[in-house]
Amino acid sequence: MYISVNSQNRTYQMEQFVARKGYHATSLKDLKGAKIMSAPGPANVTMAKAALAAVGLKEGDYSIDQLDMGQHVNAMTAGTFDAGYTLEPNASTMRKLGVATTIEAGVIAHYVLVNPDANAFVGGCALTSEFIKSRPDVARRFAAAWEKAVRLINENPAEARKHLVKNTFTPEDVVDTVPMIRYFMAKDLSDKDKADYQKFIDFSVETGTLEQKVDVTKYLQAF
Repeated sequence: MYISVNSQNRTYQMEQFVARKGYHATSLKDLKGAKIMSAPGPANVTMAKAALAAVGLKEGDYSIDQLDMGQHVNAMTAGTFDAGYTLEPNASTMRKLGVATTIEAGVIAHYVLVNPDANAFVGGCALTSEFIKSRPDVARRFAAAWEKAVRLINENPAEARKHLVKNTFTPEDVVDTVPMIRYFMAKDLSDKDKADYQKFIDFSVETGTLEQKVDVTKYLQAF
């Protein structure tokens, strides 16, 4: 049961296409013929291919290979790939080092939800139904603590960024500029937010990432 979900789009950046230094691509269409790396996992590869398909590039117009996230910066530095579908903080690190530039961020919102400013809910914080049922007081207190963190991040991202250095793989020299995603408690989701969430999940079913249709409202837990 998701007590909170994370939004990413062109403003609250996470997933994005980058191009290595010296490879002239200013739009996704320019990736025809490119050798592309992708964040690993079927969901990431599917989203990368979906964005490329949306601009008219079909499989065969490019090559794409999964690569461990820890290798993305080195791969761009070495010029092993022409471009990549990567996540933060890798993209910020690449830009800081001058080894790659961002072509477009927030591609899930743009090409799957068909609105660059839509909330693409791709992750979140969840508790099991059994835990909520067997330890309701602990679940409520955890949710309250999580909400406190969510409010801090959304309202004071500069302060929140300080915690990225020792708790994530974010390098200290990019921590002040790395984009922050937008967090929503389940109770704060609007009808449109839920519709966007459902659209994303429906797309995941259509593309085979999920085996069967899922009603997202059945997996949201408001406290």
